[in-house]
Amino acid sequence: MRIWSKYALGVAVASVAFLCAAGSAQEKKDAGGHGIVHIADLKWSPLIKGCDVASVNGDMNGDGSPFVIRLRCSAGTKIPAHWHPTDENVTVLKGVFQVGMGEKFDAAGLQTMNVGDLGSIPKETRHFAFSKTATVVQVHGVGPFKVNWVNLADVVPPDAPKTKM
Repeated sequence: MRIWSKYALGVAVASVAFLCAAGSAQEKKDAGGHGIVHIADLKWSPLIKGCDVASVNGDMNGDGSPFVIRLRCSAGTKIPAHWHPTDENVTVLKGVFQVGMGEKFDAAGLQTMNVGDLGSIPKETRHFAFSKTATVVQVHGVGPFKVNWVNLADVVPPDAPKTKM
């Protein structure tokens, strides 16, 4: 029972980090509405083991608010099945990213996305992903954007020890 509490705390911390990252880069915008966000200015926060998230623009928590975030994942990272209450649009900026649909991670169902590819996933669609190489993907949509894990037991917290293969 103690392990579950530690695990649940780790997932909660990752979720809070994800939500807190929402406004960090937005401060770069001038009063006139124009702004440039430099990659070096992004504030990365751990989401799950192997993946970090950073806000690029907007407020992902705001109802009806446009947002842009980035997800940076190490090679070999599995993103468990999850869903969002809003549509999700994913563009691959670096690496090879794979996405599949369903309630459970299934490597046989993965579709490959390369640099420049865009994937659109309708709200409430259960899906999962795999970072085949080190990747950076950009997600944009209209908030509120939340990650709802299908099975919390599949989520590896950011501070979990490295597993042996």
